[in-house]
Amino acid sequence: MTVRRDFQEPARCRPDLVIGREGVFGQAREQLARGGSVLLHGPAGIGKSTVLRALAAENGGAARTVLRCSATESESHLPFLALADLLGLALDEVSGKLPAAQLTALESALTGRGESTLQRDGLALRLAVLSALRALAAEGPVLIVADDVQWLDSASSELLGFAARRLGDTPVRMLCAVRTEGQEYDRHLRASPPDTLALRVNPLTRAQVSELLGHRGYTGLPRSTVRDIHRTSGGNPLFALELGRALGESPTPPRPGEPLPVPTSLRTLVLNRLEMLSEEARRTLLVVSAGARPTPALLHAAGRENAEAETAQAAALGLLATDPEGPAVRFAHPLISAALYAEAPAHERRAAHAALSKAASDPIERARHLALATTGTDQDTANSLAEAAALARDRGAPSVAASLGLLAARHTPADGTPEPDARRLQAAEDAITAGELDLARDIAHDVLTRATVPADRVRAWIIVIDTAGHAMTEVDSVFPQALADAGDDPGLLALIHYQLTWRALLVDGDFDQAREEAAHSAALAERAGDRYNELMALAFQAQIETLMGHPDAPATIKRALKEPQDPRVACHHNGAGYSRFRWLIMSDQLAEARATVTALLREVRRTGAVESEVHFLRGVAETELRSGHCGRALDLARESLLLARDTGIGEVASCVLTSLGEASGGDVGRALELAHEAVEHAERDGDQMYVSRALAALGYAQLVAGDAEATVRSLRRVRELEHGLGITDPARGRWQGDLAEALVRIGELREAQDVIQVTRTQALRLGRESVLAVLDRAEALLRAARGEHEAALAQLTSVQDRLAKLGHGLEEARTAFALARLRPRRPGSTSYDEAARLFRRCRALPWLSQVDAATAEPAGTPERPAPAPTADALEGLEGLASMERQVAALVMEGATNREIAARLFISVKTVEATLTRVYRKLGIRSRVDIVRLAAGRRTK
Repeated sequence: MTVRRDFQEPARCRPDLVIGREGVFGQAREQLARGGSVLLHGPAGIGKSTVLRALAAENGGAARTVLRCSATESESHLPFLALADLLGLALDEVSGKLPAAQLTALESALTGRGESTLQRDGLALRLAVLSALRALAAEGPVLIVADDVQWLDSASSELLGFAARRLGDTPVRMLCAVRTEGQEYDRHLRASPPDTLALRVNPLTRAQVSELLGHRGYTGLPRSTVRDIHRTSGGNPLFALELGRALGESPTPPRPGEPLPVPTSLRTLVLNRLEMLSEEARRTLLVVSAGARPTPALLHAAGRENAEAETAQAAALGLLATDPEGPAVRFAHPLISAALYAEAPAHERRAAHAALSKAASDPIERARHLALATTGTDQDTANSLAEAAALARDRGAPSVAASLGLLAARHTPADGTPEPDARRLQAAEDAITAGELDLARDIAHDVLTRATVPADRVRAWIIVIDTAGHAMTEVDSVFPQALADAGDDPGLLALIHYQLTWRALLVDGDFDQAREEAAHSAALAERAGDRYNELMALAFQAQIETLMGHPDAPATIKRALKEPQDPRVACHHNGAGYSRFRWLIMSDQLAEARATVTALLREVRRTGAVESEVHFLRGVAETELRSGHCGRALDLARESLLLARDTGIGEVASCVLTSLGEASGGDVGRALELAHEAVEHAERDGDQMYVSRALAALGYAQLVAGDAEATVRSLRRVRELEHGLGITDPARGRWQGDLAEALVRIGELREAQDVIQVTRTQALRLGRESVLAVLDRAEALLRAARGEHEAALAQLTSVQDRLAKLGHGLEEARTAFALARLRPRRPGSTSYDEAARLFRRCRALPWLSQVDAATAEPAGTPERPAPAPTADALEGLEGLASMERQVAALVMEGATNREIAARLFISVKTVEATLTRVYRKLGIRSRVDIVRLAAGRRTK
C-alpha cells in the first residue's frame, strides 16, 4: 500500500476552501464518489491547489493507494520525473506482477539506470504504466493526485494519458489541477480518463474576499477598502491576500481616491513585461490606469498621439485586452493597472490626471481628475468636486458621491464655505446610502474629535447610531451626549428621538414607548419646519402601530402620505411607502402589495440606495412567498442575503426571510442553519424584535423537517416574546397556526385549542382573513385528533377554498395535503394528486417531498390521528421487538426517519418498514399516535 504522508493528514486548508468554493468542491466530491476523475483549471493563484489538497485529504482515506506528483516549471524538461514521483514508491509492490520486458523498461525510466526513451521503449513503457496501475487497483482503489499538470514533463504526460484512456472500469481515479488563462484546458484532458469532469475555479466575490481576509487575520478593514481589494485583485485569492498583507504592514491606510499599496511580490509578478515597453508606451499605459474607461479618442485628447500603436504593443505583451463590448481600453488584469499606477512617481500621476481633467467629457470624471492633479487646498477645486458629488448622488451613485465629497473636503480651505467638516458629514451620509457603513462611522468619529457646532456634532452622532444597525446596545452611551449637544433645538431633538424610537423597539422591546417616541419626534420636526423628518417619524409610527394591531395605524399612514411630500421619503425603507406595503401584505392585499414594493425596489435601484434595496428585495420576496411562488421568492431572498452580507446591512432580517424561503422551496437543512444563525446574531445584538422573528423562522423550518417537538419549543418562545413586546397582530409573523399544528402532532391538544382561540380573537378584531383560515386548518387537525373525522374533512375543504380566493398559494397547497392525509386511501388511490399538483405549481420542493413520502406509505387506511390510546395499545409498546422499540423511542423524541436511520446505522427504507410493523402491532395509523401512546403511558 502506497499512501504519501501528505494525504494521511487532515486538510488544514479546509477553512479557506469553503470560502467561495462550495460549488466546485461539491461537484468534485460527487464526481469522485461516483468513481470518476476531476480536472480543476483556472489562472495562477485562483485556489486550485487549495481545492485539490482538501479533496485529496477527504478522498485519500477511501483509497488503498494514493499516488502524487506536483510538477514545477524548472523541472519540466526532465523526462519521466513526474512518473517517478507517482510510481517510484510503488515499484516494489508491482514488480512481481509485470512482464519482464515491461518491468525492465519501467525500472530504467524510473531509476535512470538505463537509457530508456519513448522512442526506443515506447510500447513497453506505455504498457508497463497501464499494468502497474491495474496491479495496484487489483488490491484496492487508487487515487492519482497531480498538481500543476501544465508543468508535467512531456514523457510522463504521454504515458499517463495512454494509461488513463485505457483503464476502463478499473478503480483508478485522477484528481488533477492545471493552470489556464482562459478555457484552454482541453489538451490537458488527454492525460485523464474519458469520463473526467473539468471544473473551472472562478474568482471570489467581494463578500468571499472579505471572508477570506477576515479568516487570515486581516480584520477591521473598511468595506470600501475590501471593495478596492476585490476590484484590484480581480477576485484572485492569492492577490487579495497579498494586498491585505500590504495594507496590514502599511503605517497609514490609503485615503479615498488613493491607490492601494501593491506589495513588491505582486509588482514583480505583473511589471516584468513593462520593461519591454518604450518609455512613451509606459506613459500611455499610466494614463489608461488613471482613467475610468479610457478610449483611444480620450487618450488622443489627453495628448497621447500614438495611442493606437502603443496600446497594440502592450496588448501583444498581454498587458492590455480590448473590451469586446466597446472601444474602451482595459488591462488584462486589474492588478496590472494598480501596480503600474503605484510604481509611477507622484508627479507623473498628477500629470496624467491633469491631462485627463481637460480631456474627459463627463463632469464627474473631470472633477475627480482635477482633484487628483491638485495639491493643497483650493476653493474652486473643492466646489467643482462638491458639484460632481451632487451629480453622482442624483445619478444613483452614492459611493462615488462619498468619494468625491471626501476629496472636496480635503481641498476645502479651513475657512471655506461650507466648512470641510460639513462636506465630510455629507460624504458620510452618502456612504451610508451606499452601504459603506465602516467608512461613514470613521468619518463621523473624525469629525467629532474637533467639531464644536451643535448641528455638526448631532449630525455626526446620528451617523454613529445609524451605522450600528440593529446592534443599538453598542451605542447606548451616544444618546446622552447627543441630547446634550442638541440642547433645546427642536430640529436636532427630533433627529435624536427618532433614533430613540428604534432603541425602544430593538433593545427594550417596548412598542408603546417606541410609538410615543415616534410621535414626539414627528411633533418636534413639525415645530422645526423639518418636513422630511416629520414624514419619516410618522411613517415609523405607522409601522409600529401596524405591528401592534393598533386601531390608529390606517390614520397614521394617511398622515404620513399627506402632501406636501418629500421625494427622499417616498422611497426610503422606513418611509410611508414601505409602511403602506406592510399594511397591505398583513391585510392580505397581495397584488397591491406586490405592485407597491416592486415600484419601490425599481426606484431605489435607480438611486443606488443599498439599504433600501436590501429591504425592498425582502419585501418582494415575502410577497412572492405569501402568494405561493416559492422558487421566485427563494431567488429574491438569496439575492437580498448576498447583498446584506456584502454590505453588512440587514443580515439578520435577510437570514430570516431566506430561511423561510429555503424551508418552503429549497433546502430544509439550509433553512435550519440560517434560522439558527439569525437567532444567535439577534440575541448577540440584543435585538428583541428579530429574536422573535428568527425563532418563528426556525419553528417553521423544524415543522417542515418533521420535528414537531422542536417546533413547539421554538414557537412557544416566540409566543412569550411577542406577548412581552406587546405585539398583538398575528399577521406579523403568522406562526400561530404552525404552533397549533405542531401541538396537535405531539398530542398537546388542550394547548393547541388555547392557541387557536386566543389568536382567532385577535385576527377577528383586525380582519386577518388568511390567518383565520390557517387557524381553521389547525382546528380541523385538532378535530381529527379527537375523532371528529367528517367535521375535520368539511372544515379543511372550506379552508382550501378560502385560501385559494385570498391568493395564498402555499397555504392552499398545505391544506390540500392535510385533506389528503385524512382521506382513506386504497391501492391505486389518487388522493394526493391535488396536493402534489399545488405544491409543484408553487415549486415547494420540501413539501412535495413530503407528499412523495406519504404516497409511498402502505395504502388501505385513512391517515388521520387515532383516538385516545387504549389500555391494550399501551401494553403493546412492551411487546415490540428490540429494533422496533428503538425506532419507536426515537419517534417519541421527534426524530425524522432520516435522523433515525443515521443514529441506528440502518437505511431509511428499513426505518419505514419497521414503522409499518409498529403501526400494525399497536393498532395505530401514524407517528403522531406513537407520541400520543407515549404521553398516555406517562400519565398512567
